[in-house]
Amino acid sequence: MGSVNVNRNVTDIFYRYKMPRLQAKVEGKGNGIKTVIVNMAEVARAIGRPATYPTKYFGCELGAQTLFDYKNERFIVNGSHDAAKLQDLLDGFIRKFVLCPECDNPETDLTVSPKNQTISQSCKACGFHGLLKVNHKVNTFILKNPPSVNPAAQGSSLTEGKRSKRCTKKQNSENGLDNSKDSVNNSVSNNSGGESDGGNQASHTEAEINAAFAESNGADDDEDANWSVDVSKEAIRARLQDLTDGAKGMTISEDYDKTEKERVDIFYDLVKKKLHAGQLDDVAEHKALLIEAERLDIVQKAPLVLAELLFSDNIVHEVRKHRVLLLRFTHNNSRAQRYLIGGLEQIIALHKDKLMLKVAVILNRFYDCDILDEKVILEWSQKVSKRYVSKEVATEIHEKAKPFIQWLKEAEEEESSEGDNDDSEVEIEYNDRVRIEPLKAAIVTPVAKKVIDEDDDGDEINIDDI
Repeated sequence: MGSVNVNRNVTDIFYRYKMPRLQAKVEGKGNGIKTVIVNMAEVARAIGRPATYPTKYFGCELGAQTLFDYKNERFIVNGSHDAAKLQDLLDGFIRKFVLCPECDNPETDLTVSPKNQTISQSCKACGFHGLLKVNHKVNTFILKNPPSVNPAAQGSSLTEGKRSKRCTKKQNSENGLDNSKDSVNNSVSNNSGGESDGGNQASHTEAEINAAFAESNGADDDEDANWSVDVSKEAIRARLQDLTDGAKGMTISEDYDKTEKERVDIFYDLVKKKLHAGQLDDVAEHKALLIEAERLDIVQKAPLVLAELLFSDNIVHEVRKHRVLLLRFTHNNSRAQRYLIGGLEQIIALHKDKLMLKVAVILNRFYDCDILDEKVILEWSQKVSKRYVSKEVATEIHEKAKPFIQWLKEAEEEESSEGDNDDSEVEIEYNDRVRIEPLKAAIVTPVAKKVIDEDDDGDEINIDDI
């Protein structure tokens, strides 16, 4: 079977942290084909994580359903998958959920806070302790199934565990509430720290609130208890609403278990509803859309949906109107910008007669509004893709965009040439270590004068004789 380093980026053969190499066995055929990870339990013990975590990670990355049989230690991923591919995916899981972000040591533990819905990571080697910075769909699974909980207690599969929870919840609802204090406290705790999905955050109906209010009024009047919390009907409703609004971005949502297409459709319906209601001019609604996209884990593809709904054949004048909303998704996000360009290709193909001649103008408008970066546009121009439109239409769009692309390249070359000219200028460097010599007195050399010796014996010259 052999073993490999837990951190496969380390090539040292004497690396102390080892794990068995993954073994996968394909079973069944047709629609019932599945891959059984034979030694997942041993691998999980080597990396210090429950076997369900990496298995669920495989399912999220491959878009496949997973099955767990804790009793027989069978961990299954639907579909036919190669062991080498699963090993590479395991490296991604180890990098995100096992290795310490400070020292890359695998001796770490995960701690789940059900109340705050957070996951913390602590390292035994360097002492690091902090919140897990990874944002992945597996986070939801970890919050539902903390490492400290024995997974075998949930039954042979997650479905069976959920069924037992529903039965317990049904029995509790039939028995009713014990007293007024428990009813009020449970209403708060269930919304703040209990397990609930994104669509059922406000689980208490008006009838339940009225029931809690009625029971609180029927409490023992002889007790002179000083309540520190207002238990009136209005106060209960206000607290529930506050908890509901504050937990929208933190609570567990069953939407994570849906396919990416279904999550994109959910976001599409939400944007369409707000657009028809005329709410997209409100900045608060922009923030709400970003939060919803993060909850559905489709922030990168959200601009593709926005382009389809926001733009028409009058796109040149509509860019500035929706600039703030688009910047929330595309600012410093090159991948989201590439999806936005794909959406623009679809709009241009849809209104080909009017927009094909304006491709350069459209790209220039998005560039001027800082929605698209120069680097992303130049990378897009290097390859014609038929991902969003036919190859013929994509080729024509690239052809029409050539004037703008050429302008960008020339501007980039001018900037680089200016930078080279600046570097070529002579720079004067001042050095304090230069030896300073004292001034020397200058020696003045007297100028020799031409001396004419007069002959005393010579004849005197008479001026009148000249």
